[in-house]
Amino acid sequence: MLILLVSVLALTISLAVYVYQQFASRLFYAAKIGGPKGYPILGNSIQFGTKSPADFLLELQKTNQEYGKFYRLWIGPDLIFPITDVKLVEAILSSQKLLEKSVQYDFLRPWLGNGLLTSDGRKWHSRRKIITPTFHFKILEQFVEIFDQQSSILVDQLKTKAISGEDFDVFPMVTLCALDVICESAMGTTVNAQLNSDSEYVRAVKNMGTVVMARSFKAVARFDFSFYFTPYRKMQNEALKVLHGYTDNVIRTRRQALENSSKTTNEDKNDSGIRKKVAFLDMLLQATVDGESLSDQDIREEVDTFMFEGHDTTTSAISFLLKVLATYPNVQQKVYEEVRTVIGNDMNVKVTLSLLNQLHYLDLVIKESLRMYPTVPFYGRKLLENQKINGIVFPAGSNLLIFPYFMCNDPDYFEDPLEFRPERFAIETSAAKTNPYQYVPFSAGPRNCIGQKFAVAEIKSLISKLVRHYEVLPPMKPKLERQVSELVLRSEGGISLRLKHRD
Repeated sequence: MLILLVSVLALTISLAVYVYQQFASRLFYAAKIGGPKGYPILGNSIQFGTKSPADFLLELQKTNQEYGKFYRLWIGPDLIFPITDVKLVEAILSSQKLLEKSVQYDFLRPWLGNGLLTSDGRKWHSRRKIITPTFHFKILEQFVEIFDQQSSILVDQLKTKAISGEDFDVFPMVTLCALDVICESAMGTTVNAQLNSDSEYVRAVKNMGTVVMARSFKAVARFDFSFYFTPYRKMQNEALKVLHGYTDNVIRTRRQALENSSKTTNEDKNDSGIRKKVAFLDMLLQATVDGESLSDQDIREEVDTFMFEGHDTTTSAISFLLKVLATYPNVQQKVYEEVRTVIGNDMNVKVTLSLLNQLHYLDLVIKESLRMYPTVPFYGRKLLENQKINGIVFPAGSNLLIFPYFMCNDPDYFEDPLEFRPERFAIETSAAKTNPYQYVPFSAGPRNCIGQKFAVAEIKSLISKLVRHYEVLPPMKPKLERQVSELVLRSEGGISLRLKHRD
């Protein structure tokens, strides 16, 4: 009995020492930085974790106004620093050392594994090196053909909406278009999501977004042992079965086809001698690291990452841009006139990357839309050791969350931020002293968005196609607008608008 008591006491002391070592430094340095009062163990998770996704952003905005451009939060034992101070943002994003993703990304790993978005260290460097050539302009030109084809299908699907002239939520339809684009670009497959709107894959992506946000801010879902007893576990398991099952099947099929293909000099051409489009998956199947091919697991991580980052994110950007065009008819008219000047009046003309690159005013409109509605509302880094950044010590184990959503609408960084002014991004009108890190919708520095050019080209292709056919109008029955912070920025209740056929 005495031995048992001594053992329990020793274990208790060891656990206490471990907890002290883990949290003493965080508690010490966190106390030097202001923030809202939290509760023992739960921290601020009651303040934020009980909010709806839309109320969460409003609550965070109120906290920003009270505590400034950086402060501390405790979500359970996790120490989080929301940051909108541009100098801190620059120091963090430009660093070659601060590359570890924050704890929120852990909740994406059941889906994405340790792909480019979530990995770090040597693995991240090697994957970045492999994937970067994928977005070379010569390969991007092949993707533009896919953008154009799927945009044409969307235009056809919208005909009934234009005929009725009634309000409708554009977000689901853009989602299906983006899914078709990314499936063909990433995996070389067609799922015909636009023609089969009840897409199991789309539902699975949305459910994973719900799970990740719940685990980010709800204490009961945050920890593995308690997550097991929540309904989110079942939701995640069912979603992963769909997401991984689809990707695994495509990888097996493509790998077998690659192994069976004849090794001729023309194997990359079709029967007419025209070069085939090369999917992202095909490049990964032929890639090597230290002379070794990537495993199916490695490939699935990157394909799923590409599917995630190139699907929901693009949908958000396009949908909010359409809302902008409906809200500002003078902007829409200028976009329409530029599209007609560059592309012409032939509705069936094949749009190329060269033509899209000439849509300079549309470029400005996209940038301004992403300023007001940044696709990814926040992203973060995790510190592996104490870091002194601009004179402030942030302790090891803490998470630095950067919020483009608040930075891009801050009057300290953008004059009259509530006004939609695309011209603010014109080179000749940009202030010489503007810090480029105040506008980071695609992040910046070593871990910036590798698919930025892909995304912008897709947005340009779809918008230029749509405005040639339709005038985008505001809804007859406007709704109170509330943004929702999930994996990407959304609008609560969808994005309602109307369409009218152009003469």
